[in-house]
Amino acid sequence: MIQQSLAEVFGFTQLRPGQDAVVSAVMAGRSAAAIFPTGSGKSLCYQLPALHLPHLTLVISPLLALMQDQLAFLHARGISAASIDSAQSREDASAVMASAKAGELKILMISVERLKNERFRTFIAQVPISLLVIDEAHCISEWGHNFRPDYLKLPDYQRQFNIPQVLLLTATATPQVVADMQQKFAIAAADVVTTGFYRPNLNLLVEPVSGRDKQRRLEQWLLAKAGQPSIVYVTQQKTAEQVAERLSQQGFAASAYHAGMAHEAREAIQRQFMAGQVNCIVATIAFGMGIDKSDIRNVVHFDLPKSIENYSQEIGRAGRDGQPSDCLVLANRDSLNVLENFVYGDTPELDGIRCVLDELLNSSHNGEWELMLNQLSEQSNIRQLPLKTLLVQLELRGIIAPRYAYFAEYRFKYLIEPQALLDKFEGERRQFVEAIASTSARARTWCTLDFETLYSQHQAERGRVIKALDFFQERGWIELESKQMTEVYALLDGRFDPAALAEELHAHFRAHEASEITRIQALLGLFESRECLSRRLALYFGDKQAPERCGHCSVCQGRVARLPAPPDLPPLSARDPEALCAALAERHMQHCAQAPSSECMTRFLCGVTTPLLTKLKARQLPGFAVLEDYPYADVRAWLDK
Repeated sequence: MIQQSLAEVFGFTQLRPGQDAVVSAVMAGRSAAAIFPTGSGKSLCYQLPALHLPHLTLVISPLLALMQDQLAFLHARGISAASIDSAQSREDASAVMASAKAGELKILMISVERLKNERFRTFIAQVPISLLVIDEAHCISEWGHNFRPDYLKLPDYQRQFNIPQVLLLTATATPQVVADMQQKFAIAAADVVTTGFYRPNLNLLVEPVSGRDKQRRLEQWLLAKAGQPSIVYVTQQKTAEQVAERLSQQGFAASAYHAGMAHEAREAIQRQFMAGQVNCIVATIAFGMGIDKSDIRNVVHFDLPKSIENYSQEIGRAGRDGQPSDCLVLANRDSLNVLENFVYGDTPELDGIRCVLDELLNSSHNGEWELMLNQLSEQSNIRQLPLKTLLVQLELRGIIAPRYAYFAEYRFKYLIEPQALLDKFEGERRQFVEAIASTSARARTWCTLDFETLYSQHQAERGRVIKALDFFQERGWIELESKQMTEVYALLDGRFDPAALAEELHAHFRAHEASEITRIQALLGLFESRECLSRRLALYFGDKQAPERCGHCSVCQGRVARLPAPPDLPPLSARDPEALCAALAERHMQHCAQAPSSECMTRFLCGVTTPLLTKLKARQLPGFAVLEDYPYADVRAWLDK
């Protein structure tokens, strides 16, 4: 049966190595993990079983572009698949929900954040699910290179929605991350399938080039490649614009691609690249997830990648057709500070952590703590991603537990006359709808719900009210809007010492900071390696099957790289910190009635933004990013003196 679908629906005569073991495990009703290199067909491991499983396959995918590509692939093969995502209209999302409820969908794709939405959870709890698929599953591990705190909740969601089995997919997981994933989802060791990371058609080349010579060397390289499909990776959006513009001036068909561009512009560039109208994309890491173009011949790292995992993922986009492809790093240490600044900017200050703990103790009511993430982020001066990590740390320590999230405000607009809506019901149901209508305050066209009055006067449960409103919207009787996402946690243990716990959590973040900096150093170690690059890369991911010498990397060809040091900078001791931070100090005093901390000043001088610096409009102040070329740790130590 599986064999027949493989041939008739997907057009393949047999499964690749590894795919067979994963598909067999899933079809036998077991959870499994597929750890295959980029481009090795991980998606087929759930797409094929989904056709034969009795209920819905729910896929968690981290990127919208990834979902769209997969959906196009599935629709082209006549498979009923859909997504619910932020780019959709309300009507489209409602239509998808209706077909999932009716059992018409085989595959539904969502982002992990969607599961925080109470309306979505109310809906999905009513739909039987056979399989939960987690793409980019390394995001669940704090030891992974792309940890996403919301992924830690997925084992709970699996239990909550009674999903019998899970399939984890990733291309970049070290042995430590694999063990973490396996333990969190209780996957048997035999069902963790790894196919090896060595790809014999990729030529890994590291070339030491000083910063001022990189553009010229890139142009020489691409000229010799005669218009082959190529991706050039850079760290910052402004670099993507500059490099693409200079390539275009030299006659290359090149376009920039980054997260700061409008969605439509990015879509258009991606289409042109797929169609061969543009053959070179200069991109930040926003580009390439899910790009299924098999003939990419060159991947060039104009700037250093963020980590070995990112490097592996990015070069994995080359040569998916099995033909020889070149992966070149134009390597030096110039952009090292930029990479490190990303890391340092995500470490909360001790005061910020203490602020969150005080807020938890002072604002919880009847054992519950309500928060809006953006407000708490501003209040504590902690970026939203590390703030989510902090909340997850409190969960792991048994201090809080997520209860639910709700929209603080629901409002609706009648699309038919209120009386006509009432006339559709009788008896107790009519009374219930009448209660909703009579307690909702109406301002011109929109009616705002008052859940407290509904409950106190009519004993109408919040969940039932939301279910009814969703039903009215599905029928086209009202238009429904919800906003101000509020998260509710239970306070399980409020007996902690906030000062001691803040210190402990701060130490945890500093340890994570140190491990991320070590990760960057490991990357430099790989590029300066004296042993075969293909072998060294495979060993990093625990793959001992790669040959001792691949014969086609720059080391095997006799070129061991020594990365040039960045240009010499004047000593920090020659600068005046008070003068550099004078404008910041003045504005900080006006808004906060105290002087900025040395951490705040370090971030300001190194050009690392925080919620507070954004609020103070620090970018416009003299001194912002004036020391961005210096290592962050050096600036911090200098200011601490």
